[in-house]
Amino acid sequence: MTPGILYGIGVGPGDPDFITLKAVKTLNQVDIVFAASSAKNSHSQAAEIAKPHLKASVPIQILPFPMTRNRQTMEAAWQDNAETVIQKLAQGKNAAFITLGDCMTYATYGYLLRSIRKLAPHIEICSIPGITSYQAAAARINTPLVEGEESLTLVSGVTGGDKFREISDHADNVVFLKAYKNAGDIVTALDEAGMAEKSVGIVKCGLDGEQIVRNVRVFQEKTSEYWTLIISKKSGQGLES
Repeated sequence: MTPGILYGIGVGPGDPDFITLKAVKTLNQVDIVFAASSAKNSHSQAAEIAKPHLKASVPIQILPFPMTRNRQTMEAAWQDNAETVIQKLAQGKNAAFITLGDCMTYATYGYLLRSIRKLAPHIEICSIPGITSYQAAAARINTPLVEGEESLTLVSGVTGGDKFREISDHADNVVFLKAYKNAGDIVTALDEAGMAEKSVGIVKCGLDGEQIVRNVRVFQEKTSEYWTLIISKKSGQGLES
């Protein structure tokens, strides 16, 4: 039996209307959809975004991924979930693995992709990009991410502002993703670089409860929500209220 094709699909940052036409077309052709959740629950925001575009007959299977930095635990989960996907593909079923934003930008899909390539290199894989949260956020505040000869630096905020401190002298425009737990330290790092006043926080962009935070120093006073990112520009142009 010829194995099915795996499609990695970025479904956008939150608004179901931000999903691409190619993603919708593909979702209407697959036999099963996989989505990731925390090992602590079975909720998938990506699945919620995709549901309006899926046929009722297409099942969604949630794959648990532990939120941990323990390498051994993570690798075991990647392999277990890869084997689950491969099993369906081996039955000749075409499958989609959906992920928030873009499937190649800080996405669980990247880890799954490597595991499947290692375990079943014969499987055909097609990756379909999606709109990222920071693209949507920049559009929401009507702010160009880069202009002219400027550069854009994309930073994970999981460990706070230290990575930015290493590169702050060379950064024109910066986006911090996954900023929620360490947003306070990120703002401190921006303050040290003289960029806090030229920064905007966007919480739950495109989702219910969306917030635009013009004074990012509030993140130093209270823990921000999970869906938090910060855009900072050295020039500050475009970030005016």
